[in-house]
Amino acid sequence: MEQLQDNPTIAERFRGFLPVVVDVETGGFDARTDALLEIAAVTLRMSDDGRLHPAETHAVHVEPFPGANLDPKALEFNGIDPDHPFRLAVPEKEALQKIFTPVRKAIKANGCKRAILVGHNAPFDLGFLNASVERTGFKRSPFHPFSTLDTVSLAALAYGQTVLARAVQCAGIEWDSNAAHSAIYDTERTADLFCTICNRWQELSPYQPCD
Repeated sequence: MEQLQDNPTIAERFRGFLPVVVDVETGGFDARTDALLEIAAVTLRMSDDGRLHPAETHAVHVEPFPGANLDPKALEFNGIDPDHPFRLAVPEKEALQKIFTPVRKAIKANGCKRAILVGHNAPFDLGFLNASVERTGFKRSPFHPFSTLDTVSLAALAYGQTVLARAVQCAGIEWDSNAAHSAIYDTERTADLFCTICNRWQELSPYQPCD
């Protein structure tokens, strides 16, 4: 009878990458011209039984960069008032530092070489992060520059759903429509969804390295 490998570390499971779930809230859809307003990131950990779990949440409100476009329809959708004094927003470069520093620590702690962004429509979030890195002259992002893990595709495969709210509910995770569209809430639910799908796959087909 074939002997299954002991449960992998998170670095072994994802080829040296640490999955980090990210959501951004923005002033539009164009990463080059529209404001980045919120960033949230959830690092993940793997327990001894090979199951993924959310670890830490980090979030920051971001000041629109000089000349940034703010589409009223986007602001109506996400409910953000960029000028609200209680946002305690910081400039883009400082915001990146507040997110990237704990991500780098998690990469090192888990024996990984880099982070890979997990998101719902992940290229959108990575596009805004990459644009901000370029705009601010940030030396090096901890994230892979183009590869992502997208819960849209995973949820379509697992549940036949592509909308985050519906996929989360199909996965048996609570969804609060009143809290949705904040970076923290959407990121934490996306992390729950990603972990649920990965853990279900682990139950059905325990990880085996492929030569």
